[in-house]
Amino acid sequence: MVKKRLPKKVAKKIAKKRVPGSKNNKNSKNKKGPASGDVFSSLLELLRRTSTELPDDVQKVILAALEREEKNTTAEYAMKIIEDNIALAKAKSQPICQDTGTVLFYVSHPTNFDQIKFMDQARKAVVKATELGYLRQNSVNSVTGKSEPTNLGPGHPSFHFHQHKSPNVEVRAMLKGGGCENVGIQYSLPYTAIDAGRDLNGVRKVILDGVVKAQGQGCGPGILGICIGGDRGSGYLESKEQLLRKLDDKNPDSELAKLEQEIVQSCNKLMIGPMGFGGKTTLLGCKIGSQQRVPASFFVSISYMCWAFRRQGIQLSKNGGISKWLY
Repeated sequence: MVKKRLPKKVAKKIAKKRVPGSKNNKNSKNKKGPASGDVFSSLLELLRRTSTELPDDVQKVILAALEREEKNTTAEYAMKIIEDNIALAKAKSQPICQDTGTVLFYVSHPTNFDQIKFMDQARKAVVKATELGYLRQNSVNSVTGKSEPTNLGPGHPSFHFHQHKSPNVEVRAMLKGGGCENVGIQYSLPYTAIDAGRDLNGVRKVILDGVVKAQGQGCGPGILGICIGGDRGSGYLESKEQLLRKLDDKNPDSELAKLEQEIVQSCNKLMIGPMGFGGKTTLLGCKIGSQQRVPASFFVSISYMCWAFRRQGIQLSKNGGISKWLY
């Protein structure tokens, strides 16, 4: 007996219902996720959650910020919209923001890990996540201007591999929207425009200057990832990796830990507020790292992340399933 082919729209709906961990999956409430599975399914679920659900540490800071804002103000109204948006996206398993951004994978792995095989599975997961609407068709060829409907192309998604001594494979995903990426900035000290010298006080001055220049653009309140030192390329890479830290962690460097707190406190006194509407919440967090530099250069690289701080991570089991969520 020949089976009738289903119409494309019907087939797509059925496929969507079968997505591992989706809201229609009876196991979706299991935070840990199934230990059985394969790398492709695990990465697809990682992308789904990264796009549709904010991590607990981010939600906690956003709710605290809402409570701080004065009642019946534009700032409170903006934060309430953010709160509603987060809840709606999670309930519907739909992207928190229409700009699903650049897809970045950070992979920590032991020796003898097949990076090529992993990238192949990750690219397939990106294509599938785009088909299912977890990711927007958001990748443009910079030479021709043509949009790539699969979200694949040179440099996208972006992969960053780190070998470690642990036997575990940990995969972190980050979705970095264009609005917040556009207000990132890099300074070369000394920066005479604001009398910022080559010391931590100068670093503090340029960070505050960067936040003032953003003026709520980049969908504030934001989170800063910062690198002091390095070269122009490594500094920006490290500044983004600082965003992989939990917002409630503490910097092991006491000087940088103090600076992180000072930056958040100072920026929230600027009254730029959510979306630049004024208010007490300009920043939700600040994470700072440092790298060695050559005597002739002193760069401060600032990556700005919007309130829709979409980053999530998993630990893979031996068979490729999800054994643990990292955030």
